Amino acid sequence: MPRVDLKPDQWLERPALARETYERMTHEGILIAALDPAGKLNPMTIGWGLFGLIWGRPLFQVLVRPSRYTYGCIEHIGDYTVNVMPRELKTAVAFCGSESGRDYDKLAEMDLNVLPSRHIKSGGIAEADIVFECRVVHVNDVREPTFPAEIISNYYPDGDFHRVYFGQILAVSVRAEFLKRIG
Repeated sequence: MPRVDLKPDQWLERPALARETYERMTHEGILIAALDPAGKLNPMTIGWGLFGLIWGRPLFQVLVRPSRYTYGCIEHIGDYTVNVMPRELKTAVAFCGSESGRDYDKLAEMDLNVLPSRHIKSGGIAEADIVFECRVVHVNDVREPTFPAEIISNYYPDGDFHRVYFGQILAVSVRAEFLKRIG
């Protein structure tokens, strides 16, 4: 699959790419992926995230709970990829959000392939329409006292609060066919 490499801030100048990233993240989920201590790439589905410019840098922020296997992976390696998957791979996205990397090699189970990264250790997913290479530049922990009671009762009833990873986007890779189709 031929790919087009964009500079980290170029993708924000293409409204169709930003819109597609947002739509898929909020409606279907997208995958973040990071290497585990054994060197295996572990993808996890997310439906929350933020992207844009902070501190003069293009960033993609993701939220991961400490109870998730992916949390330990990002803590270990200090980077991650964000992978916007094609709609026809919704079964793989669902699987990666319902099973743990502690129990499964998710890439093998879903017949997905690693796309080597150019600037970080964690690879992307070769089948993804868009892959963002992100290096962690900051973290913030979500803390109970800062939230209204309804958010805590809806999203944190067991106290498993997220860590927010601020990932500087170092590279963006887009499937050429996808880019041609959406502009």
